[in-house]
Amino acid sequence: MVEYFPYLLLLLIVIVGITMLANRIRVAYPILLVFGGLALAFIPKLPTMAIDPNWVLLIFLPPLLYADSWVLSPRSCGSGDVLSLVLLLLSSLSQLRW
Repeated sequence: MVEYFPYLLLLLIVIVGITMLANRIRVAYPILLVFGGLALAFIPKLPTMAIDPNWVLLIFLPPLLYADSWVLSPRSCGSGDVLSLVLLLLSSLSQLRW
């Protein structure tokens, strides 16, 4: 893990830069992050890093859900939105191993 630290630091800097660029040009930041990830995938000398999918659910999903919960307004919770929210919560909870 120590040998990947410079790459992880560079990745963090790229993520912050892409997010700041998305705010400046008023584009949803996940769209630019996907394009940035595609661009990084084509750099030939970067090492391959594998992440266990359970760690992705544990580390990345809760902050994303928390950040988006601040944007959700009570008025936008119509009948379809409530159903999708319930299904999202159920699918997230089903991934937990008790």
